[in-house]
Amino acid sequence: MSLYYLLIVAIIQGVTEFLPISSSGHLILLPALSGHEDQGQVIDVAVHVGTLLAVILYFRTDVMQAFFGLGRLIRGKMDTPGAKLAFLLIIATIPVVIFGLFLKVTGLDDMLRSIAVIGWTMLGFGLVLYWFDQKGADTLTAPDWSLKHAIIMGLWQAIALIPGTSRSGITITGARALGYGREGAAKLAMLMSIPTIIASGVLLGAEVAMTADAQAARDGAIAALFAFASALLALTLMMRLLRSVSFTPYVIYRVILGAALLFIAYS
Repeated sequence: MSLYYLLIVAIIQGVTEFLPISSSGHLILLPALSGHEDQGQVIDVAVHVGTLLAVILYFRTDVMQAFFGLGRLIRGKMDTPGAKLAFLLIIATIPVVIFGLFLKVTGLDDMLRSIAVIGWTMLGFGLVLYWFDQKGADTLTAPDWSLKHAIIMGLWQAIALIPGTSRSGITITGARALGYGREGAAKLAMLMSIPTIIASGVLLGAEVAMTADAQAARDGAIAALFAFASALLALTLMMRLLRSVSFTPYVIYRVILGAALLFIAYS
C-alpha cells in the first residue's frame, strides 16, 4: 500500500472517528469510490489504535480517574467518582459488544457494508441528530451520568455498528435526547469510545496477529501515527466549537453525502 493512500486512510479515520459523520462509513466508501483495494484489517486496527491514543490523551484526567477507579471497582468498591465512571463505561459498552458479536456470527456485518445502507444511515441518523440537538434540553452535564442513562446510551451506541450511523453521532444523539448539553453529550460519547475501540481492537487484533508481516506492521505504524495526529486535531477543534456552534454543520454534511450516495446506489 502506497504512503499516499495510507495517509488518506489515516486522516479520514482520525477526522471522522470523533466527528458525528461516521468513520466506518467513510472507510468503506473510500475503496468503493476510489477503485483502490480495501485497506484491510491490519490498517483498520492500526488507525483505531491511533484514534484511541488521541482520545485518551485529550481526556487524560477523566481516563486516569476511571483507571484508578477500576481498581477499586475490582475490589468491590464504588465509593469514588472514578469507580463510578469506570462502572458506567463498562455498562455502556455491553450492548455494543453483544450486538457486534451477533453481527459477526451471523455474517450481517459484511452484508451491511453497502453504499445504499451507508446512504440511508448517513441521511436518516443525521436528521435524528438534528432533531434532538435542536429540541433536547441542556439541563444535564457529564457528572450527572447515571446507570439508567449509561444503559440507554449504550443501546444507542450499539446502533452505530450499522455502517454510516456514526458511533459518536448516535451516542451524542442519545445524550441530547436525555437532556445533556452539547459539551457534556460530546464528552460522554468520547469517553464511551475508549472501551468500545478497545473491544473492537481486541476482536480484530486476534485475527490480524496471525496474518500480519513486517510490511503490514510498518504500514500499520505509519497509519496509527497519522490517525493519532488528525484525530487529536479534530477532537480539539470540535470540543472548542461546541461552545458556540451546534451540530447543524455536521448534519448538513451528512444529508448532502447521504443523498449523493443514495443517488449513486439507485442510479
